[in-house]
Amino acid sequence: MRQPRPALRLTTLATASGLLFAGAAMAQSPGNPNAGPTPVTSVPQALASTTQLETVIVTGIRKSLETSVNLKRSSSGLVDGIVAEDIGKFPDTNLAESLSRISGVSIDRSNGEGTRITVRGMGPDFNLVLLNGRQMPASSIDGSAPSSRSFDFSNLAADGVAALEVYKTSRASSPTGGMGATINIRTPRPLDTKETIAQVGVKLVNDQSARRLPGEEQGKSATPELSGIYSTQTNDGTFGIALMGTYQVRDSGYSQANVSSGWKTFDGIQDNDWGGTHAVWGGLPPASQATEIKNRPAIGSIYSVPQNLNYSFTGVHRERLNGQLVMQFKPTKDLLGTLDFVMSEQKFRQRRNDISAWFNYGGQFGEYQTGSPSSPIIYGEHMTNSDVAMGASRIQTKNKNQQIGLNIKWKAADALSFDIDAHHSTATSGADDPLGTSVTLATASLNRGDTSVDFSNKFPVLMIKGGALDPTKQELQGSVFGNSYQKNQVDQVQTKGNWKINEDSSLDFGLSLTNVKNRSAFANVQRDTWGANAAGGPAAMPDDIWHADSISKYFSRIPGSGDSRLFNNFFYFNFEDLRAAAIKALGSDQLLKASFDWQDDFRTTEKSRAVFGQYNLAWEWGVPFEAAIGARYEHTKVSSPSIEKIPVSVAWVAANEVPISFSGTRSAERGGKYGYFLPSVDLSTDVTPDTKLRVSYGQTIGRPGWNAIQGGQKLDPLARVDGASGSVGNPDLKPLHSSNLDFSAEHYYAKSSYVAASYFRKSIKDYNEAVIDNVNLFGLHTPIGSAMYNQAVTVGGCGTDSNCIRQYIFTNYANAPGVSGTPGTSLGTITAQPNDPLLMFKLGTYINNQRTSKLNGIELNAQHIFGNSGFGVSANFTKVRSNLNYDNNKAGAQTDVLVGLGDSGNLVGFFENETFTTRLAYNWRGKFLAANFGGTDGAQPLYVEPYGQLDLSVGYNVTSHLRLQFEAINLTDEYTRTHLRNENQVGAVTQLGRRVMIGARYKF
Repeated sequence: MRQPRPALRLTTLATASGLLFAGAAMAQSPGNPNAGPTPVTSVPQALASTTQLETVIVTGIRKSLETSVNLKRSSSGLVDGIVAEDIGKFPDTNLAESLSRISGVSIDRSNGEGTRITVRGMGPDFNLVLLNGRQMPASSIDGSAPSSRSFDFSNLAADGVAALEVYKTSRASSPTGGMGATINIRTPRPLDTKETIAQVGVKLVNDQSARRLPGEEQGKSATPELSGIYSTQTNDGTFGIALMGTYQVRDSGYSQANVSSGWKTFDGIQDNDWGGTHAVWGGLPPASQATEIKNRPAIGSIYSVPQNLNYSFTGVHRERLNGQLVMQFKPTKDLLGTLDFVMSEQKFRQRRNDISAWFNYGGQFGEYQTGSPSSPIIYGEHMTNSDVAMGASRIQTKNKNQQIGLNIKWKAADALSFDIDAHHSTATSGADDPLGTSVTLATASLNRGDTSVDFSNKFPVLMIKGGALDPTKQELQGSVFGNSYQKNQVDQVQTKGNWKINEDSSLDFGLSLTNVKNRSAFANVQRDTWGANAAGGPAAMPDDIWHADSISKYFSRIPGSGDSRLFNNFFYFNFEDLRAAAIKALGSDQLLKASFDWQDDFRTTEKSRAVFGQYNLAWEWGVPFEAAIGARYEHTKVSSPSIEKIPVSVAWVAANEVPISFSGTRSAERGGKYGYFLPSVDLSTDVTPDTKLRVSYGQTIGRPGWNAIQGGQKLDPLARVDGASGSVGNPDLKPLHSSNLDFSAEHYYAKSSYVAASYFRKSIKDYNEAVIDNVNLFGLHTPIGSAMYNQAVTVGGCGTDSNCIRQYIFTNYANAPGVSGTPGTSLGTITAQPNDPLLMFKLGTYINNQRTSKLNGIELNAQHIFGNSGFGVSANFTKVRSNLNYDNNKAGAQTDVLVGLGDSGNLVGFFENETFTTRLAYNWRGKFLAANFGGTDGAQPLYVEPYGQLDLSVGYNVTSHLRLQFEAINLTDEYTRTHLRNENQVGAVTQLGRRVMIGARYKF
């Protein structure tokens, strides 16, 4: 028989969290309610642990770190965690930002706050989030029917969370879907506390970004946050109840310069000479004609052209409500029941003004970079009386999450225990406003001359000849009232058991039934009236609603924003005032409000059935060894009915605006199924009492995004001169499948101090490849390329100048079928006729490709506590490499790319004594691919440039009951920037601001 080793000193979260991190607890410890994927270790170690178990109330940074180290050291496989410093006191105010302190974990930020996570290069959709071991639903809002599976951590306040556990290696007992990692959010449990706890907290938040905006968008300088926790149990410990709640108001904002409609990329041989054989809409003049373009990209290279430039100013008001209710009943020492309810609700209200200049790809001039890919240093076009476009937006949305669950733990015999868990959870995102989720009213003055943009600095500089602000020239243009909705529901039953075979071995087993239902819907009400006198002209709009302002002051942190060439003026205006004027001008609000009669309505159901088993063994081969060998089989059936809108006509209404009209809907249904056998092996050995080596192998799957498998066909309502676009899902699409190998070495040289290094490798197959089919649908035609159009190009000498072509048609074919316009101008509508060319759709869908791709990386960790001085420091760095990289020098859609891939690191220093704590944390994330846009000439990567953020927190214990807190986020006032194929091809550059919080917490 193996001789037991001295047990690790163990810690429980006790009062704060009720998490029992016994250094070698069995897979599903009966004393741990709602256990998720917990560590599996040897039975002798577990027995030794229980004999030395002590309860420690976690208070402060050092106890939090100590508990996290114990979790890491005692786990089977690679596990990291963040633990609450005290009741209601998590290390960071945001859960995602806390997770980013863990090696291998990096975060996506929205408006300066962490939202979604990437783990070991696997993006947010490939990480599974659990709440107390239960699969969490996720929902979101975007500009169409939502598709993401990723969980938004900003929905949950940190005050009600006890610990975050990140399981980086697979295990048989875990639900599938976490290719990067499985993240378990743990919440407090009342029967783990031996006393009544009552606590309230209050904070005031000042977000500097809320005041760096035009008057219409500015928020309050200080907003409140309230929290409260109450937990108690009966004297005999048979019943406990806990109630927690938080309410937060936050005003913030951001100013952004961006190419909001994207870039087009072409091979160097492609041009805009329609008399040749390589003409494309958007191309540059051929070299022989490019007299005004310096360094015109050569044949053999690729180059890009922007579609517009936009400056926007957005104010954001958020209200977040979180609540938890937990009741526990323990009638005997062998039976424990837990009933809990968790809810979160976030409401967002955004107000935005913007100014933009659009390009029509005629009369081009400027300068390009040498080499390939080539982006413009300066891009410009000659034009007269074009639009200086200005818009106002109002966006009000609501995210709501709810979970109700029941967990029963039963110790049937000394060697046999069971864990039965069931829950019903929903996540819903949608409009909190009858006007919809994405609303824009456009205006313009038609006095813009030659327009160019200098892309050579961090800030893209817009230069316009003419375009002087004049309220008497502002007129109403088109509008968009988009409405997006998503509801994701998870119903899950999990049954797990543990059989202790002998003191050296045990068997874990179980089954699960999981039904996931997703509904993604979208409706759009759009007015495509553009150009002069499109809606009554300037006289239809009151002059007193426009307020002049300058642009550069809202981008003062970004290099290049002070350029004297900048067109530095715009009007800001109140959305409600503009909408009221628009209703008066149009005589109705029919086209100025959202539709809740969903035009795109996609419903997908995944029914998964799984069984698992895992054998745990401990033995001696000179040094102690532990192994966990298991497998999980999971079968999933996918069904996806949908309602699809039917297109009926196409009209050309402006230079590059070719809207599609729809009438009626049709029903469709598609489906698929798959099954996987997923083995896992964890092996570890303590080569010395302080040094541990690990090796793990496992197979995991990453389910496709909802857009990839929801069977409905979705057609974009606005086509362009070069065609239309749309997508259709493939419910028979298989998940990504990854074979994972991990090696780790850890040395614990002092209490709470260690160094560790790990290497990981993933072999990924069945990659979900986006493909484009060029097809005609419903027999639709387009006026682009018609006989009239071609005559304007050749006889009229218009070439690619869309406005010239339109003017030629209105002048020479005023009475032709489908033509309705003003002769001598480009204003009017040209409706497609049966003899016109067929409208071709670039229809996107997904397939599983046959390529096997590799991802590998290293993680380095170090943590040192300087004796009893109160000082400590921790650092980590993760480097990830893969052949799933975007080829920036290749035009067209690319599929074998991994979103989220990039390096990251952290450096944290702290000091703590009985009355004072301070922590200074620096988080860095290297350049990474954030999105992969499909299409043909519009296909682009989107990279987030390297970003580092410094945060500070200071705490002072006035008494044993009262604690004061100060926190500062983004101390150095950093900005964020994205680009496409190179830095000149800017995506967006965003100015944010510092966020400062002061607060107090009182324990009764």
